[in-house]
Amino acid sequence: MNKSALLITYPVNHIASEAKSLAESAGYSILHTVTQKHLTRSKFGIGKGKADEVRELVKSLNIEFVIFDELLKPTQQYNLARLCEIDIIDREKLILEIFRLRSNTEESKIQIKLAELHYEAVRIKEKVRLAKRGEQPGFFGLGKYDADVHLLDIRRRISVLRKKLLKEEKRKLLQRTSRARSGFPTVSIIGYTSVGKTTLFNFLTGESKLVGIELFTTLSTSSRIVNINGNQVMFSDTVGFISKLPAYMIDAFKSTLQELIFSNIILLVLDISQSYEIIKKQLSSSFTVLIHLGVSNAKIIYVFNKIDLVNLEDAREKCQKLGILDESNSNFVMVSSKTGINVRVLLESIRSKIFVNMMKVDNN
Repeated sequence: MNKSALLITYPVNHIASEAKSLAESAGYSILHTVTQKHLTRSKFGIGKGKADEVRELVKSLNIEFVIFDELLKPTQQYNLARLCEIDIIDREKLILEIFRLRSNTEESKIQIKLAELHYEAVRIKEKVRLAKRGEQPGFFGLGKYDADVHLLDIRRRISVLRKKLLKEEKRKLLQRTSRARSGFPTVSIIGYTSVGKTTLFNFLTGESKLVGIELFTTLSTSSRIVNINGNQVMFSDTVGFISKLPAYMIDAFKSTLQELIFSNIILLVLDISQSYEIIKKQLSSSFTVLIHLGVSNAKIIYVFNKIDLVNLEDAREKCQKLGILDESNSNFVMVSSKTGINVRVLLESIRSKIFVNMMKVDNN
């Protein structure tokens, strides 16, 4: 049974829609939505008047949780929770809840636990800081001494988990080395969550991986070998990106995302059926992760998916408006991973790019 919730988000349709999808993916049922232009006000994240409005709605609608579509400071989270007398789930915590629900491998479970401990540690540190200043807000039900002990325990657990992930990174490095020796070039499929990455992976590889409208269906990397005109190529489906993903969450999934650094080609999938504003946001969020990982832009082929859902002229206009694409750009393909439109063109582009890159390496 879904948990009843009130959503606080920005007064922008696609932002509010994504926030609602995130909440629903985590098992919350949004009974009411409150919007405000600024969600970073000092005390509550929202203004005092809006906070009072939320408190009254929580009481009148019998709301169980408040979902706050922004990254809240621990004190803001506590202040709003004390005012409304219920739990406040900020964007970070919401994403972590979805990750936990979607994890299906031992590695992803360790990664998620590591991210959760980081989230908890920040709040314990704030508790200790306030206690030392003589302020005793009482969140977490911990006194100053208890908070110090709990923080030390969290740091110890983080250290243990990092060691486990380091072993996993070494194991994956051996796999990549073995793959490189076998001569298989690798192609990683990346992009904003729910743009059709897994559908494209299934079409290219003949697999039947789970595809859903829920966010973060894919949390771990899956790889399959595909024959492209006599050339064996390894394709990998990766974690879907999302806006405002904190750096520590990217770091927690580093052993999974490092696949991108070692890939010969990266297919950056975007949903061309969305508005220009949404596509631009998807592109920006994807670049944030790629830049954080230090991935070379030269490896990227931009794949505009769901071309079957739009007018071709409108699709071209959106692509050109982004400022980095034009018709002469060989790193730019429009496809439909559902119907197969232009997938052969994409495969030929991949084959050509891999061949050119290998030639450059040989010449050097």
